[in-house]
Amino acid sequence: MSGSSPEFLRFTGHRSFARRLTIATLTGRPIHISKIRSSSPTNPGLAPHEVSFLRLLEAVTNGSSMQISYSGTTISYHPGLITGTMAGLGAATDGDVIEHSIPVTCTRGITYFLLPLCLLAPFSKAHMNVRFSGPGVITSATEAGDVSVDTFRTAILPLFGLFGIPPARIELRVLQRSCAGPGGKGGGGIVELRFASQVRLPKTLHLHRSPGRVKRIRGVAYCTGVSASNNARMIHAAREILNPFVTDIHIAAQYDQAPLVPTGDKAGSKRRLGIGYGLSLVAESNAVGVLYSADVVVLPSGGEVPEDIGKRCAYQLLETIAKGGCVTPVSAGTVLTLMAMGSEDVGRLRIGRDILGTEEIVQLARDLKTFGASSWGLRDVEDDDSGDIIVSVKGTGVGNVGRKVA
Repeated sequence: MSGSSPEFLRFTGHRSFARRLTIATLTGRPIHISKIRSSSPTNPGLAPHEVSFLRLLEAVTNGSSMQISYSGTTISYHPGLITGTMAGLGAATDGDVIEHSIPVTCTRGITYFLLPLCLLAPFSKAHMNVRFSGPGVITSATEAGDVSVDTFRTAILPLFGLFGIPPARIELRVLQRSCAGPGGKGGGGIVELRFASQVRLPKTLHLHRSPGRVKRIRGVAYCTGVSASNNARMIHAAREILNPFVTDIHIAAQYDQAPLVPTGDKAGSKRRLGIGYGLSLVAESNAVGVLYSADVVVLPSGGEVPEDIGKRCAYQLLETIAKGGCVTPVSAGTVLTLMAMGSEDVGRLRIGRDILGTEEIVQLARDLKTFGASSWGLRDVEDDDSGDIIVSVKGTGVGNVGRKVA
């Protein structure tokens, strides 16, 4: 490795694309990704959501450079400093917001962009205020596996508090809801993230005790552009299954008109896009920081009645709780990444065997090791027969270079 510029870390394929770029930005290591959908005969190279994510990275950092090959199948990325919302070169005021438009061809939910952004935001020089708009913003869950903004706000954002990043200073505003449009593309929603919790170093996490028992269930049923009675039908079906287990259940109903999106013709006409309904449920345990979530949305092609959505979401929540551990498949990646970035101490996390064995978490462990984080230590939980595993993660002490030491 030369003294002037570090060697590129090399990856292949489109999987974990956003996460690898996020870790590269946090650690300051340049990366080279090749063979991005190179075998696809119709759509080789970067997908619209990946190009949009690259633009977002460029907006919230200063000095990042990227080279994309003509076919879009290879990218070299040299990360810059995470600046957040900086007004010119001066300090950012509270009113400054980065506007980010998402194209109508996007098939991923808005949480695809929010998750990496919230991993970068604590290490930013200034507040991270971003407003997502445009004809491609989908606020509901998606077929691609993205969770809805409701699950993100209630099941992932509170976990930042465990690392000394106060959730009270993180605000997620949903100004216009939208489900996925025809073919799973486009939505037309508007979402604003205001992340004012910048820290020098995330605290070391010790979440290895028993996950406890579920004490309450909260949720949001949402309808966009369809009859509001669908909300009541989803809530009723979910309650039928969950009531025998927990008495404290509260599911809010949210109704919005479908957003008007320009069709792009010369007459300037608009159409309503992003019609649908879905349900987000979060179960809170009596142990601090343990949240289980489930998310189901009607397919863009339709064909499912609200009762089926409600039942599926309730069963999905019970399945997630049954997997055990203190984190869910949705939040495990975020928690483990923050643990790896934290102070140089060993943190411990209790995680279900089925979650730890997923392709995504195994790949995360390999990626973090490639970026210079230490390997994880694994051992069985001995004091009960849950089959859970305790993961020990040593922090790399990445810290926030933009902040003065208090």
